[in-house]
Amino acid sequence: MDARILGMPLCAYFSAADDQAAVAVLQIEGGPGRADLDMVFLNNIDPVVAIARLEAIMTGCGYEVARGRPRSGQLLSDPAEEAAFVFSLTDTLTAALASVAQDDIVRFAEPWSKTDELRQIGVSVEFTIGVLEALAGLAQSSHNSGRRLYCWWTL
Repeated sequence: MDARILGMPLCAYFSAADDQAAVAVLQIEGGPGRADLDMVFLNNIDPVVAIARLEAIMTGCGYEVARGRPRSGQLLSDPAEEAAFVFSLTDTLTAALASVAQDDIVRFAEPWSKTDELRQIGVSVEFTIGVLEALAGLAQSSHNSGRRLYCWWTL
């Protein structure tokens, strides 16, 4: 799935064995897509705010709680790097995505599509359903193999 809007960030969500392996994708031209890792392109889906809002919706907690969880949108790479960055996603979100039922994907997609971050880039409920399905598939694979989820972000 590629929802790139010109001038907006490129985001690839991927799984890796650990933080060190995740950050190592920065050494590979083209990032995780060239690193033989499970991944999905979800351009414009911000790994800090938009993903924390998704976690809050899926787990029934408030945004501040989701954003305050360990690994929530944590920048793992060097902040002085100008080409690309790697962010972590929480284990709580990974578990929620790995176990989500199709009916719940549809139920979570609507409120997530109405968040300011997603409304500003003009995504639809149908688009967010596709994003959730892609993330759920990645999380299931990641969870089954003992890996964690990350986002590679670049302009």
